[in-house]
Amino acid sequence: MVAILLLAVFPTGYIGSETCRLCHEQLGGAFRSNPHFSIDSAAGKAPRSQEWKGRACEACHGPGTAHMEAAEAKDIFMFGGSLRNPAPPPAGRINERCLSCHAGDATHRNRLWGSHGRNQISCTQCHTVHQAVRRPLLAVEPNALCQKCHISVQAEFTRPYRHKLQEGAMACVDCHNPHGELPARQLRRVSANEVICLKCHGDKRGPFPFEHAPARLGRCATCHEPHGSMNPRMLVRHEQRFLCLECHTSSLQTIGITPPAFHDLRSPRFQNCTICHSKIHGSFVSKDLLR
Repeated sequence: MVAILLLAVFPTGYIGSETCRLCHEQLGGAFRSNPHFSIDSAAGKAPRSQEWKGRACEACHGPGTAHMEAAEAKDIFMFGGSLRNPAPPPAGRINERCLSCHAGDATHRNRLWGSHGRNQISCTQCHTVHQAVRRPLLAVEPNALCQKCHISVQAEFTRPYRHKLQEGAMACVDCHNPHGELPARQLRRVSANEVICLKCHGDKRGPFPFEHAPARLGRCATCHEPHGSMNPRMLVRHEQRFLCLECHTSSLQTIGITPPAFHDLRSPRFQNCTICHSKIHGSFVSKDLLR
């Protein structure tokens, strides 16, 4: 009787969220603390919330009349597998369903360049629709979620010199936008379209009257391993002189000038370049980046 009364209110084929909760009581109770629940009362800020008032469940799962009458999973859009229908839909179909509302979100503006989208990672592999451990509807804690797939990166954070991820001082999403960004590896940008490293390492920002070309034009990862390193200061080479000599050689293929003759690299006093050239990222007083 309840279903019949509700069917008269909604468009053909739709039954309304309250009817869904008659059977899915546990999911319905958890869903009340979900941001998507605001669609039922049309209180959400999403542009389509008014359109789906009272039909939050069907906004994602599709019309529920056939599913209500037959109680078959095949008659409703499922975001994951079930006992009766173990194969989940393709990632593209799941993402299409989510993006019908979320495509205009600021976090998705560069989605086309994101590696997750190109590799057919579905939204529901990271987000849970009905209930979540933490916002924004994440299935688990953010760092643990990333490390489920990025195992090699997780190993890098166990090295002696690293960013303090395990201590909770930062998260993967502080540097990476999981939905996609224009730069390589989905790195976020900060003010003035600068790389994310400068958000914390502001003293390296400049501009400097005397600039070091790799710091000005290159990537921080040219010299540093961003997640963790076996070398002090997270450098890519153990001996600093060899890192500098990748550019500062007599080869015509590099942009660095050759060190002067008195730099005898066999002597320990010349094997750590930054003892003298301490302003390696840029200097306000010395063209040679001296102290």
